[in-house]
Amino acid sequence: MGAQPLRPFIKWPGGKRWAARQITELVAARLSGTYFEPFLGGAAVFFHLRPPKAVLADVNEDLIATYRTVRRNGDAIIARLRRYGVTEEDYYRMRERDPKDSVERAARFLYLNRTAFGGVYRLNLEGRFNVPYGGGDRTAAILWQTKILEHAARALRKAQLKVSDFEPILNLARTGDVAYCDPTYTVAHDNNGFVRYNERNFSWSDQERLAVVAGAAARRGATVIISNAHHTSIRELYPAAQFLTLTRISRITPKVSLRRPVEELLITLNPAR
Repeated sequence: MGAQPLRPFIKWPGGKRWAARQITELVAARLSGTYFEPFLGGAAVFFHLRPPKAVLADVNEDLIATYRTVRRNGDAIIARLRRYGVTEEDYYRMRERDPKDSVERAARFLYLNRTAFGGVYRLNLEGRFNVPYGGGDRTAAILWQTKILEHAARALRKAQLKVSDFEPILNLARTGDVAYCDPTYTVAHDNNGFVRYNERNFSWSDQERLAVVAGAAARRGATVIISNAHHTSIRELYPAAQFLTLTRISRITPKVSLRRPVEELLITLNPAR
């Protein structure tokens, strides 16, 4: 879209940094209106695309609150992060905290995101973050050393940020708009069984609902692009779509020898003629 692509500052399981360039090319070729991303996560595609008009949403309230605070008060977040120690004891002390101040909450979110095992976001049944300490050389220092947070704050200034289910967001899409959807993959398929965690899993009925809502958006003149599981059951939900297979190396296991190529579908629903 003309602006320099940025790296996402949040590490998110299932994130699309590895495919952002390819997905962005598809989006940019079709976008003349508003860009919608209703499963925001780490926002890799948004930061690579940097569209002038965007509506960004996720059901994760802490995630969206962090984006809003970064946009409004990124310098204060960095000042807090610089004060935090990074040891196993520091990590578990931070994990137990429940700050009310928005800057402190965002700093805690980013600290845990950068120091937890594998950058995993997982909540227990009580809604508490419960990922163990990652160890090694994990710190949040990259957020200020590379100015990645500062650049992200600027990119987010004109975007609308919403806590929402995907359906109301996709219902806004019209002619010239493009929506990119990256839902949780809910079927076992071709060596990729990882489920991204939230307080409520994305069920198969949600997958069916996404297909219906995406089809309605396309009939209104929008383009909808969806990353999803490489599985026959997913293809059957989108009989009129175009399919592209993307291949990546799974990094869920820390053992390099156990990492295997996995395939994902990139589904495009073009505007109805």
